[in-house]
Amino acid sequence: MTILDRYVETHRGSGRLHERALRLFPNGVTHDIRHQAPFPLYVERAAGSRKWDVDGNEIIDYIMGHGALLLGHQHPAVVDAVAQQAQLGTHYGASHETEVRWGELVCKLVPSAERLRFTSSGTEATMMAVRLARAFTGREKLIRLREHFHGWSDALTGQPPPEETLPASPGIPAGMLAASIVLPANDVDVLEHTLSDEGSNVAAMIVETTGAHWGTYPLDLDYVLRARELTAASNVVLIFDEVITGFRVTPGGAQVAYNVTPDMTTMAKILGGGLPGGAVAGRAEIVDQIAIPVENTPGAVRRERIAHPGTYNAHPLSAAAGAACLELAASGVHQDRAASTAAQLARELNRALREEAVAGAVYGHSSMLHIALGMEQQPPDGYGWGWRALSVEPPRVSGTTSQALRRGMLNEGVDLMAGGLMVSSAHTDADVDRTIEAFRRTLRAMKDEALVA
Repeated sequence: MTILDRYVETHRGSGRLHERALRLFPNGVTHDIRHQAPFPLYVERAAGSRKWDVDGNEIIDYIMGHGALLLGHQHPAVVDAVAQQAQLGTHYGASHETEVRWGELVCKLVPSAERLRFTSSGTEATMMAVRLARAFTGREKLIRLREHFHGWSDALTGQPPPEETLPASPGIPAGMLAASIVLPANDVDVLEHTLSDEGSNVAAMIVETTGAHWGTYPLDLDYVLRARELTAASNVVLIFDEVITGFRVTPGGAQVAYNVTPDMTTMAKILGGGLPGGAVAGRAEIVDQIAIPVENTPGAVRRERIAHPGTYNAHPLSAAAGAACLELAASGVHQDRAASTAAQLARELNRALREEAVAGAVYGHSSMLHIALGMEQQPPDGYGWGWRALSVEPPRVSGTTSQALRRGMLNEGVDLMAGGLMVSSAHTDADVDRTIEAFRRTLRAMKDEALVA
């Protein structure tokens, strides 16, 4: 039986639900990453490191809410906080104490957070960050890095053709696309020349702090340091997109690990403890452009402000879940546990690739791992990228190969995050052992079908 045949046979309930979904949603899914041929997995419940699909299959989960669940599914403290809040009310249409506690935790943990504003998602946070930067500088252009992802807003969508810097994307006004300059990552000379030529027109530079697609294509630490120096010299607002890395790499995010403080930071995922929530934080003089002027304040300078409504900003349930999660994450214990498990996983997965004679590498940073089938070189320490200690870029894995890997692992009871693994503090040594065996069996099945060499 092929990997595909076994997947269809083992997940018939998911197949039936997908037939219904196809009549409702594009591709039958509600998020791009959930698209999978011939149909995606439909989950019924989850707890700890596991989830159970509608067919009753028990699965070790490495998607972890798209990276939102550092503590694993249904952590008791988070569940209790949400349950208690639900009894008090789900939406007040008013300010509340929990949002204050949530905000205090963010400002305590994140060095760049002098002031913040909550949003409902990471996309909204990056939208607001860019608008704040443009208003603060009086400039329009935005520097982005190739392949770096910052949500789906007009200002941050589109990639340019090879060797070009002007992005293209259907549905986006030409003027909006012209306001973005997309540069190759890790090329300091290109960044320096661009800021030299365009600096007076550039409002901000935004980066995924560990590299494109949560570190699939790592960003040099030296590049990050130089970007901080160059943007400061040009009065360009530096924005760290820590939607994924925030509270994961360290309690204060990647900026603490790198000892680099940006002007603004965008956050989501772990911020909300598994419920919807995002935030833009940064220098008070930038974020306070949202503030409504107080009439008749002595010495106040009248200026235009940036409006920011949002029905679900600091939603009470999200605030309760987020505050409970950040209180636990503040110690760093959960990050250390997840990162230790990730290192163990990576080294064993790399050993499996070598012993199964399949070209490939598993690498990562903190508790985020990537599987690059076809890569001829593995990290020297079996885990970390070592700030690009390798001399090769990860290969582009074909859709056919990546889909087969995902299906094969699901057949063995393991779910991957887009060809990688988001590891939580809930994952155990038993999960690691089972994952390694599942990986070995999947590699053998893929070899049988000539999907890997």
